[in-house]
Amino acid sequence: MKWVWSGGLRTNPSDPRMRRGQSGPSSHCSALPFCPPLTPPSPPEKQPTAPPHPPRVSKMDSKVNNPPGCHYNETVEFFYNHSGKLISPTWRKRDFLVVGLGLTVCIIVILANILVMTAIIINRRFHFPIYYLLGNLAAADLFAGISYLYLMFHTGPWTVKLKKQEWFIRQGLIDTSLTASVVNLLAVAVERHQTVFTMQLHSTMTNQRVVLLIVGIWGLAIIMGLVPTMGWHCICDLEGCSTMAPMYSRTYMVFWAGLNLLTFSIMVAVYTRIFIYVRHKSHRMSQHTTQVRHRQTVINLMKTVSMILGAFVICWTPGLVVLLLDGLDCVSCKVLNYEKYCLVLAECNSLMNPIIYSYRDKDMRRTFKRILCFLCRRSSDQEGEQSGVHFNTLEQENHNRETDSAKNGNNGAQLLALQNSGEPLPS
Repeated sequence: MKWVWSGGLRTNPSDPRMRRGQSGPSSHCSALPFCPPLTPPSPPEKQPTAPPHPPRVSKMDSKVNNPPGCHYNETVEFFYNHSGKLISPTWRKRDFLVVGLGLTVCIIVILANILVMTAIIINRRFHFPIYYLLGNLAAADLFAGISYLYLMFHTGPWTVKLKKQEWFIRQGLIDTSLTASVVNLLAVAVERHQTVFTMQLHSTMTNQRVVLLIVGIWGLAIIMGLVPTMGWHCICDLEGCSTMAPMYSRTYMVFWAGLNLLTFSIMVAVYTRIFIYVRHKSHRMSQHTTQVRHRQTVINLMKTVSMILGAFVICWTPGLVVLLLDGLDCVSCKVLNYEKYCLVLAECNSLMNPIIYSYRDKDMRRTFKRILCFLCRRSSDQEGEQSGVHFNTLEQENHNRETDSAKNGNNGAQLLALQNSGEPLPS
């Protein structure tokens, strides 16, 4: 192969492009200092760029956000269907009845317990540790009423629309209210045990200790309400899911129900011991009037507290037993058939305490009347100012009647005196 220098470039004569009629580097590039390439240049190849790096996720975050075998991305309905507690997509007559009755009871519970708390605040006779604890029990019942009110607006077909966080909030509110009530009743039992065994009416506990005790009660209640949310659930263990609470673990249900039933047993044992002691002590006390009255006052207060405890145990024990059976995976027990009835019974317990106070405690009953009469008087005064008509209260009516009768009596005495003196009577 021979190479020929043409225009300062080395070319190959045997190249077909050097033939006649075809353009080649010798025909076009003779006068140029350089010759373009024989073939058009190919575009430069782009350097392959590395794909963007995904955001770095630590091992801890990956385990929390998407652990293997967990179902954090599933809906609430998924857990209900898996547990066999099917949700109706439409409203049934039963749902309307449950929600309507539940809303009515919740409103009454809230108003009644606000009345109890107001009575304890405004009446100085109730400014003692035992009544502070009973007021805290009313606060727990008030919180229970609010919790059930929230439940009524997130039940039935509305449950399908709930997020998992909202479902845990709904259940956590109820758990918190129950824990606050149970621990508060246990504190009342300890306080009564301390005072009765010294035959005192009220405890010597200072107000600061009572406040710390109440704060501790609510702190423990909030922690117990947050336990399932913090990890004791069945999102990563579908086989361990409860039937009544489809995202709660059955082990938690056993722990929860068993702990409350154990607390009930302790309180019943404490009150039984107190009653045995009071009965034995009353036979040995002298028949002095002051001691008899003091003993009777202590016994009456003990009866009131015992009625509160008895109502609580009666209303909550069926529900806790059903929860325990559900946690033990008793398939033949058919716990879902009793769920609604146990819920209504537990809800009614928050209404029992104001009724017991009204029936057993005269001072509490009088304070209730004062509050209600004040509200009625205030509303009637406002209506009278707007309409220009003044409505007298019961006390004012009685005062007016006494004044009129006194005037009539004085007029009658004057007329009788004039008649006896022989003077003419006024026409």
